[in-house]
Amino acid sequence: MYWPSGAPRIYAASNSERIGSRAVESDDDAESRETTEGSGSLLEAPSTISGERSDDGLQPSSGTSTPMIPGTPGAKPVEHQESQPSLSARLLGRDMSLSAAAGSPTGKEFLLGLKISRTGHLFAVISPTSLTIWQTKPTAILAVVVRSHKSLATYGPNVALLVRPDSAIFVVHTTQGYLITYSLATDPDGRAYRPYFANNTGGQARKHSNFRGARGHGGDRILWGLGEGGGVREVSVRFRMVIKVDAGIGRALALDEELVVATQKPAAVQCIRWTPDNSGKQTSTELFSKMEWLPKKSTVIEMIHDRPMNLSTWITSDGRAYAVQRLPPPKDNEAAQKLFRGYGFHTPKSADLYAIKAAINARFSLVAVGCADGTINVYTARDYVGNIPHSHTNKAPVSREASGSLTCLTYSPDGYCLFAGYENGWAMWSVFGKPGATSFGVDRNISGGNEDDWLNGIREAVWIGGGCEILLIGQQDDRIWTMEMARSSITGCYASANISRTLLQTTSSLMIYRGYDLPDLTTISAESSLWHVAEIPSSYLVDQWPMRSSVISTDGRYVAVAGRRGLAHYSVNSGRWKTFVNENMENEFQVRGGMCWYQHVLVAAVEAGESFEIRLYSRETTLDSSLVLHVEVLPAPVVLITASGEDSLLVYTYDNLLYHYIFTTMSGAAKLIQVGQIAFNGIVRSPARVRGLSWILPDEQLIDGDPSQDVVTATVLFLVDGKLVLLQPSLDEEQKLKYDMRVIAQNVEYYALMRDQQFTGSPQDHATSAIGLTGDELGRSEGHGLKDSLWTFDGNEMKVWTDVQDVLRSAPPELAPELPPLVSIPIDFYPLSMLLGKGILIGLESDIVQRRDVNFAFFKFTIRTHLFIPQVLRFHLARYDSPAALHLAHQYQSLEYFAHSLEILLHTVLDEEVDASPAPETALLPGVLSFLSSFKQYLDIVVQCTRKTEVRSWRTLFTYLPAPQVLFEESLQRGSLKTAGGYLLVLHTFEELSSSSEQLVRLLARAKDEGDWELCKELARFLTALDESGATLVEALQLVNLRSPGDNRGNSSFMFEGSRLKVSTALDSFSGGVNGGPGGDHTGPADGISRDSGSEDYFSSPVEAAP
Repeated sequence: MYWPSGAPRIYAASNSERIGSRAVESDDDAESRETTEGSGSLLEAPSTISGERSDDGLQPSSGTSTPMIPGTPGAKPVEHQESQPSLSARLLGRDMSLSAAAGSPTGKEFLLGLKISRTGHLFAVISPTSLTIWQTKPTAILAVVVRSHKSLATYGPNVALLVRPDSAIFVVHTTQGYLITYSLATDPDGRAYRPYFANNTGGQARKHSNFRGARGHGGDRILWGLGEGGGVREVSVRFRMVIKVDAGIGRALALDEELVVATQKPAAVQCIRWTPDNSGKQTSTELFSKMEWLPKKSTVIEMIHDRPMNLSTWITSDGRAYAVQRLPPPKDNEAAQKLFRGYGFHTPKSADLYAIKAAINARFSLVAVGCADGTINVYTARDYVGNIPHSHTNKAPVSREASGSLTCLTYSPDGYCLFAGYENGWAMWSVFGKPGATSFGVDRNISGGNEDDWLNGIREAVWIGGGCEILLIGQQDDRIWTMEMARSSITGCYASANISRTLLQTTSSLMIYRGYDLPDLTTISAESSLWHVAEIPSSYLVDQWPMRSSVISTDGRYVAVAGRRGLAHYSVNSGRWKTFVNENMENEFQVRGGMCWYQHVLVAAVEAGESFEIRLYSRETTLDSSLVLHVEVLPAPVVLITASGEDSLLVYTYDNLLYHYIFTTMSGAAKLIQVGQIAFNGIVRSPARVRGLSWILPDEQLIDGDPSQDVVTATVLFLVDGKLVLLQPSLDEEQKLKYDMRVIAQNVEYYALMRDQQFTGSPQDHATSAIGLTGDELGRSEGHGLKDSLWTFDGNEMKVWTDVQDVLRSAPPELAPELPPLVSIPIDFYPLSMLLGKGILIGLESDIVQRRDVNFAFFKFTIRTHLFIPQVLRFHLARYDSPAALHLAHQYQSLEYFAHSLEILLHTVLDEEVDASPAPETALLPGVLSFLSSFKQYLDIVVQCTRKTEVRSWRTLFTYLPAPQVLFEESLQRGSLKTAGGYLLVLHTFEELSSSSEQLVRLLARAKDEGDWELCKELARFLTALDESGATLVEALQLVNLRSPGDNRGNSSFMFEGSRLKVSTALDSFSGGVNGGPGGDHTGPADGISRDSGSEDYFSSPVEAAP
């Protein structure tokens, strides 16, 4: 679902000595520190600020009184920049003398830690001697705390960084067991920087927040980039206190209410509240030896916490992993206090499987555990009482020696991507284990020469912009790398149209795949011209970045996008965007619950203050609150909305209700009318965990039924976390509606119900029209093809139920304990959509580009396609359902690559049966060959298969085929001379040389008569390979009257001895029959198989393979 795009941006603080004097050092109260015995002593900060502002004119740009902050090195005030036309792109930072004190011989201080706030608007990094706080957008340094020599000597250099989730407190862990805390205050109206125009005397400084009302385009706004509308905020950093931990710090964790510290001697956990509780108590301790669920003599080496799941993961020194929850304080203060409760879920069987890193995915209820050998075991957290089974394993793309140790592990905010950093590179996987981009394939000599340290090893990584970008720091690097991501629109808006049509969302643009309506061979090409790129308007990006969701219409004509607030939409045909002209209208609501299109009407689930609404916007009118077509107010927030059928809209809310609306037109405007609702109380435990929703109506209800009765007859599909759940309606003893629930698939990243797409002008309609069948004819034919199929992707394979009705009939466990079999389609890339009418899966694959003429590396992604027709045909044939296979094949026989699909089917089955040697009664190959004989390309497919397999496979193939001589004769009768040439090679391989001489001469004569000189040349090369003296070739030419006038050779070759009269008779009997017989108009063996097979040589390479 995620693909790196382009080259990363670089941010760093330079090492200029010129500005070293401007960095204000902090002693961190080292002089007044008194040695305090006992673990966890708190040393309060003095009331004064740790460092005073240098006298360089840096003053708050707002008129309000704010606390003073340490000067930011290298960020000169604009009043002093008259002689400098622009600010340096590399923000300035450290002093060489301090760097030398930290032990860096090059003057560079490598970054040791990277943390981000919960909201993502701030992040911080540490070096051995400094703490730097950055703003995400605009990416700029807000404050730098430089520790003095005295502080370094007293507490030791920095080793780790903690940030309280609200970014109000930053904690630096030092080598000597101290935790130095700093508090951060922000002035909501103050701005640290403002644009400066060297030759402009107008003085149009805007010191307070953004414009109000109508959208502005002038002033300094022209300089703002995406997400930079708020400007660079002014902050104040104050030294707060030092926490001395005499017991030694194993690991620390900063939470909202407290700081959790795992100590070493004694092995215990300490909870230090940021502020004392009502009783004045600020610390609490529990020994590990008192925790029954922890083994004896173990210490905690890693701790992480996830707020949405209210769950922590601890890793102990013996390589085990535990799911841990904080217990509420006991009511009886005298009782022995238990602070934590945990359950072990990862127990290593060897040292290679020792846990060292962990990450929690709240969106899918997963916990990933990184092991010492670089593999990542992923577990499913089903509840909070220890039911955490293993889900799947992600293996590093290279060996342990090549990758190095695992250094960081983090899930994207939407949970769809897992990023793992190693000492020598990094790798990505989808949520259920599909390998993605990786840096392990780079040329390290080139990346090392270009100083592309982001490719050669990662220390830490954090996501920003809701997953639009990821921040990286290298193993030994002073730079921060920002890598942009392209991701599927499904991650932000789960809609059937986003699955049927590929839509990618980057940090500033949308990419629309437009190969659906193009010719077959163009669709499967990897041309970049197949992408339509729409740059999101900068006027919308500047205030509303990041983009949270996007959706495409079912016909591919319109696209909508929603950011922090408001929305915008785009016409693919006209190339024009529409945004709110008035900023107040845009900021009045935010899209929560998704979007979808109904014809030219955009349907959006929004929250406007305390109101939860479904709004309808017309593409034909201006985006204006007064021009909304319809507003439907709901009592609860919306989880998701989805279009169903021709005119239905399903709305699922947080109060566990599913509303059914139909679209209608009143006075020329689209409206919504509610026709029913279903309550799922007691069935769906957590509505927030529902990611996808569809329903399946009986055919009679869909065609002639009352829409108000849809809710009574509909079978509902829910995608909850990674489980696809089927709810079927039935009546209980009291004739009340109830639902039977069954989980029909696990580890589902997304699913597609094709009946939701047949009303959308989807490729299925093109397939139906291409074969010239009407709806009645399709109904009378055998089966339904794939128009009512259900597709799921489980992170490894695409799986298909060819008819969802089979699933419905077997869903009640008491009727059918087993679900119907499904088709498994292995693929080596991430699939994004199913082009049903063209028989292919389309997806993307990331490639990294390194060029010696460019001093940086960059990522690009290429289109990948996979034919699913062979797997589905094989599925039907393996079940002895030839009518269904024939029906499906007839739907696709107009495709240019249909014959190639049949060839893949034969090749796959042949390879497997050559190796497995099944009994004749269980062999699938006879049924496949019988099926292929129904198509005119049958002879071509067989001979193409022989060309691409080893000779040892030919015996197995021709066990169930007529003799090669018969197939050769049939090819000649059809006029398929190249195909006959292929069978001539089989004859030569199976029989004596002289036995195929007659056929060779006949084929050479036919090729001469029809002017196929390319085939004559191939036959001549074949004869030359058999007899290097040339006698065989000369005699063959004589037999077909192509004898050279100067050739007086009288000796006959061994191949044609005694066969002249027989050949001449045979030639006479076939004269005049070139175009006669069945298949005489056949164009050649390469028809529909491949684009370049017309010039293929049937005689050279197979001869070398002959025994």
